Amino acid sequence: MSFLWPEMLWLLLALPLLVVLYLGLQRRRKRAALQYPGLAIVRDAMGRGPGLRRHLPPVLLLLALGALIVAMARPQTQMMLPLDQRMVVLAMDVSGSMRAADVEPTRMAAAQAAARDFVTGLPDSTRVAVVTFAGAAALVQPPTHSKQDVYASIDRFTYQRGTAVGAGIVASLQTIFPDVDFESRLADPRQGGMPGAAPLGMRDRDAAGGGAPSPVPPGSYNSAAIILLTDGQTTTGPPPAEAARLAAERGVKVFTVGVGTDQGEIMVGDGWSMRVSLDEEALRDIAKQTGGEYFYAGNAPDLRQIYQNLTSKLALEMRETEVTALVAAVGALLVVLAGGLSMLWFNRVL
Repeated sequence: MSFLWPEMLWLLLALPLLVVLYLGLQRRRKRAALQYPGLAIVRDAMGRGPGLRRHLPPVLLLLALGALIVAMARPQTQMMLPLDQRMVVLAMDVSGSMRAADVEPTRMAAAQAAARDFVTGLPDSTRVAVVTFAGAAALVQPPTHSKQDVYASIDRFTYQRGTAVGAGIVASLQTIFPDVDFESRLADPRQGGMPGAAPLGMRDRDAAGGGAPSPVPPGSYNSAAIILLTDGQTTTGPPPAEAARLAAERGVKVFTVGVGTDQGEIMVGDGWSMRVSLDEEALRDIAKQTGGEYFYAGNAPDLRQIYQNLTSKLALEMRETEVTALVAAVGALLVVLAGGLSMLWFNRVL
């Protein structure tokens, strides 16, 4: 916990003085009782005295003063709070290998159902975009607040040939930063090393060749994230590691979801057959490089649970916030409690 006005905490030194003052008043009260022993006889005749109960209201009042002094220092602490604004890009594999039925009813059907549930759980303030990739990648739903439009784009998925995981990442980055030409940076390594999730004006200069944005750590860009779902079998397009490097340089987290089983499934076509299995290593590397996480889904329930977990990760963030009102409310509650107990037990405020 930190404080905006820490100098106010010096007032806490007054609390021990109040304790000393209270103890002195108690000793004075005892001396008065010794001077008038008849008062003890009357007290015994009336029944048992208040005992330790008489000290509880003053103790509560002392705690209340401490809480109010802490509130005056304007405390701050790390708390999980909803994100005010965010973009999530769903990058979905629509390659022919997603027909495999090792995840029932098929990998594609399970992925579509989980993606719809995921979108449903997102805050209304979050914009969602959908990118599909197979042999190439395409933006099938630009960023929108309309969940119905996102559902419709997910339902329109069609199978295509090839799997280009790297192209899916690049297309997702292009959606988040439309002013940056990521394809040229991927083709020219000399331009690819310009990191940063810079403000819009700086990205404009970057796109025009007017200067490089400031570097940022991987995973530090909090305005957008990419969720990439695939069976992990890259067959064409840019290397996924290079595409992940571009995301890491921009600070964008890529959460990867692997669909399928270790054994995979043999797909049979017109005169051909191939074994479709999950390449987890590539997906782990993408997530690690960008500061995201890798999730494995061996069946449809697992996939739904993964997307539920991602909802909480992308809808909330750990943020330092001022809790002055909360601490002050605790202090006020203690004051009311001390006064109420004193009225109930001794028929006086304190």
